[in-house]
Amino acid sequence: MTVSMMNRERVVKAMQEPVEKFVDRVQALGGTNCLAVIGFGAIATPEFDPARHVARSVLVLERIDLAMLRELAKDGARLGKARISAPLIMTPVYINGSLDTFPLELLEIQQCHVCFAGTDYCTELSFQDTHIRLQCERELKAILIGMRQGLLAAAGREKLFGTIEGDVAERLIRTLRGLLWLHGHHDYLPAVDVVGQIEQETDRSLPGVRHALQGSHQQAWDDFVLLYDEIEGLKTLADRW
Repeated sequence: MTVSMMNRERVVKAMQEPVEKFVDRVQALGGTNCLAVIGFGAIATPEFDPARHVARSVLVLERIDLAMLRELAKDGARLGKARISAPLIMTPVYINGSLDTFPLELLEIQQCHVCFAGTDYCTELSFQDTHIRLQCERELKAILIGMRQGLLAAAGREKLFGTIEGDVAERLIRTLRGLLWLHGHHDYLPAVDVVGQIEQETDRSLPGVRHALQGSHQQAWDDFVLLYDEIEGLKTLADRW
């Protein structure tokens, strides 16, 4: 299993060789049990920046092989230096059986992915409004709970607020993509454009969310409160979408 020329060209030049080496490695370890390697997120876009991003991927196996994963784990440090994160491990059965329980995660992959090698298991995925809506509501509530717990865990060290907000941002954007999907926006949008579209759909500005997306670790108390209040408002709206 090798990266096709067409798909290789979809990856920014700086990452083409690292990706090919990664695919070769998982193929050597997995053999015929390795059905596909699918990149998703930033690595599937021309905006990938090795200084800011890591290449995320899904490794689709016919059956879960812990011994194989144990061997792959030994390459963790090397892959990390190459800006390749540990892949999500799935099987075709798991993917099809998770459309109702993890629709936002699978929707995120479907909207922006590139099949490095093997069979593309993501393009034809089908989602139901009910499952998307339920997970959106659940995620927004879980994010708020996490922020409250993070505030307590910070133990007065407000310099940690930036880390908390950074963790929130990725999860929140995934949820906002789901809300947009419910309103008929099924195509991939960059994170900033997702926020802009949500602002348009809800007729409200989200400066706290935009600030969190900047990834600054210098977030202050007022930033934290603003972000919390905006997510609380989005949670209320999501209940009616």
